[in-house]
Amino acid sequence: MFPFQVRPDQAVRELLEFNQKLVGGLKTLVEIDEINVGTTPKEIVYQEDKVILYRYKPIVDKPNTTPILIIYALVNRPYMLDLEENRSLIKGLLETGQNVYLIDWGYPDSLDRYVTLNDYINCYIHRCVGIVCKRYGINEINLLGICQGGTFSLCYSALHPEKVKNLITMVTPVDFKTPNNLLSQWVQKIDIDLLVDTMGNIPGELLNWTFLSLKPFRLTGQKYLDMIDDLDNIEAAKTFLRMEKWIFDSPDQAGETFRQFMKDFFQKNGLIKNKVIIGKEKVDLANITMPVLNIYATEDHLVPPDSSKALQHYVGTQDYTELAFQGGHIGIYVSSRAQKQVPSAINNWLVTR
Repeated sequence: MFPFQVRPDQAVRELLEFNQKLVGGLKTLVEIDEINVGTTPKEIVYQEDKVILYRYKPIVDKPNTTPILIIYALVNRPYMLDLEENRSLIKGLLETGQNVYLIDWGYPDSLDRYVTLNDYINCYIHRCVGIVCKRYGINEINLLGICQGGTFSLCYSALHPEKVKNLITMVTPVDFKTPNNLLSQWVQKIDIDLLVDTMGNIPGELLNWTFLSLKPFRLTGQKYLDMIDDLDNIEAAKTFLRMEKWIFDSPDQAGETFRQFMKDFFQKNGLIKNKVIIGKEKVDLANITMPVLNIYATEDHLVPPDSSKALQHYVGTQDYTELAFQGGHIGIYVSSRAQKQVPSAINNWLVTR
């Protein structure tokens, strides 16, 4: 016998209720115009190739005299940090008094096929850091690296420690071969050279569906069923659509950068073995002697906590702090808990230094 029984009248009632919610939800969706994201006011202060350096307009009278530069991942768009007015890590930082800059990597095309990690780290990031420093007459700034951008920030800080006053990493992979890293396990057997030599730039859509496949039931099915319960609320519907916009807004990856990142970081786990070469220099995490705040998400399925927490064993600083956020890889940017905890935690840590 089955452990439970479904009464026909109950099943019919639930189907009718679901259908009514769906019809009402469709009416809500029809009422929604274009979805806006990244609405916090900002200005372009530098542009090179596809890369844009933004400064967000301060909202306090006397912002921090040491600016903070945000370095985001290449895989998705950075407006996740400024999704909407009440779900914005950037606005939260501005409200605490931080002076915020951000690097937008843009959308690589065929002209960027041979852009390398050295170009991203020793050229684009280094020039952006130099420009911010020049604007304030200082020699060093604060860095906030997020996800893959956190790994880039670690590399930059190890290669140019004199330019970084304080380093903050958020959901950043460090040890790329922890046992619970499903994405890394998938990557190990892929012939990266054949993939890049065949495709050139790696399509963002290919990577996006790879990430969704890590949680196929939740991310490709269940969330859309759950959405039906919220479609009677137009603001909740807008938030859902903004999230969907971000998830499927995936830039292509420059072929040579993808080649080195997949092989040296994922397959060889070279970051913690001092075997990553950027340009002509070896990345040694022991050169990171500035204060470090490492923020990780306890339920992160893309960057498991153990992958991020490994950082403490390899940096050279004596001022190392960890912050555990109770949530997932996306929730750390947009959840209500994140809005209350993360910007203030970053600000408080910086103020004491």
